Amino acid sequence: MASLFETLMLVCFGLSWPINGMKAYHARTAKGTSLPFLLLIIVGYVGGITAKILNGQLNYVLVVYLINLAIVLCNLAIYIRNCAIDRAEESRTAQNLA
Repeated sequence: MASLFETLMLVCFGLSWPINGMKAYHARTAKGTSLPFLLLIIVGYVGGITAKILNGQLNYVLVVYLINLAIVLCNLAIYIRNCAIDRAEESRTAQNLA
C-alpha cells in the first residue's frame, strides 16, 4: 500500500515537470528558472532511486522515479539551452549599444 501512495506522489510531481519544461522551452529564456532548484530535485530523485536499489525494491515505483529523473534532466537541458539564448541576446544587445 505504501508503494501505491509513493507512486501517487511521484506521478503528481512527474506531471508537473513536462508542463514546466514546455513553458521554459517556449519562453526561450532562463530567467525565472532556478538551477540550484533543478539540481536539488535531480539529487532527490537519484537518492530515491538509490534507496530503491539498495533495498532491493525493484518494482514499478522505481520505473516512475526513472521517468521523473529523465524528465527533470530534459528540463535541465532546456535550462542550459535557454542560458545560451540569453547570453546570445545579451551579446547582440551589447553590440547594438556600442
